[in-house]
Amino acid sequence: MSETAEYIVLLVISVVITLAVGRVLATSGEPFLQEVFDNDKVTRSVNNLLSVLFHLISIGVLTLISAWELNLGSQLQNMIVKIGIVLLVLGLAYGISMLVLIRIRERRRASQIAEEVQMRLSDRGVSTLPAPAQPTQPIVPPHGL
Repeated sequence: MSETAEYIVLLVISVVITLAVGRVLATSGEPFLQEVFDNDKVTRSVNNLLSVLFHLISIGVLTLISAWELNLGSQLQNMIVKIGIVLLVLGLAYGISMLVLIRIRERRRASQIAEEVQMRLSDRGVSTLPAPAQPTQPIVPPHGL
């Protein structure tokens, strides 16, 4: 197999895997984002933006990987190692995407919980405002100073 054919095969395999992983991320991530944003339009928009970001970064890195020259023996071994690197990069990108989504969801939930607690406390007549500062007494130096 020529060097050009190896690049093309590697890129085709990488792009197909990237598109498949990106589709899973977009499809499975939408309900997750819906829980976070509570708005269909915002959910779809953020999902599309995250999907484009994932694809651009992944395909860019995969293109760079395809240009690396490895000498591990045969062309088949070189291609298998490069595909392994591709899979690791995609797994890393997917994991980072999930961590970002989880952080967004945790912040949103914390905000909702804080609002709910304040509402319940105010319904019971408990003030959620900070207590006024107590007046401090002046410090008197010991005798003889």
